[in-house]
Amino acid sequence: MDLSSVSIVDPLVWGKLAEIILLNIVLSGDNAVVIALACRALAPAQRTKGIALGAGVAVVLRVLFTVLIASLLNTPLLRIVGAGLLIWIAVKLIVEDEGQDEDSITASSKLWKAVQTVAIADIVMSLDNVLAIAAVAKDSIPLLIAGLVISIPLIVVGASLITSLLTRFPVLVWAGAALLGWVAGEMFESDPWLIARFGEELLHKFEYPAAILGALLVLGLGYLIKSRRPDPAL
Repeated sequence: MDLSSVSIVDPLVWGKLAEIILLNIVLSGDNAVVIALACRALAPAQRTKGIALGAGVAVVLRVLFTVLIASLLNTPLLRIVGAGLLIWIAVKLIVEDEGQDEDSITASSKLWKAVQTVAIADIVMSLDNVLAIAAVAKDSIPLLIAGLVISIPLIVVGASLITSLLTRFPVLVWAGAALLGWVAGEMFESDPWLIARFGEELLHKFEYPAAILGALLVLGLGYLIKSRRPDPAL
């Protein structure tokens, strides 16, 4: 069936739409973590808005990447650069100065900073997700956009739950950052440039070690930088 022309009465279209929604929920777990981490320090009045905007940015970027950038995923070194950016995002979330004077930063600027963090992280993390979603939607751009837009409230719910937990249990910030480091490690070892030189079979053996190393790198850098920062309470 040609899905380039979408008919809302076609059962296959609804089936494909359900596939995209479910797939996006599964693939957006990391996005919910990033949104929650980035918005945890916002004032309560701004947090819901930040989560909603962050989720909206995540979905819009997912659409753009799926439509425009899927062909670039096989570009050598792209995943290595993406892994480096994701490590940077994860460490930044750990070392963010939570002791700063809340009155010194306006709510709007803090909100924009949180959404900006979400945007950068989602650009990187979408590299591994876009092909799976595009494979379901095939050539139907309307079907693709519809499925991802419907997913927005689902991502918001996930981010809201995680944000609530992060507020009550700050140690989970480290766990969330480690998860991003894990994803970075997986992204690094799957780069086409490395595969061409060492072979897919060999690199596959390093999938979990690379992921573990990425998580440990984030935690180590985060601890090192925070331990060298002056205590804001002093």
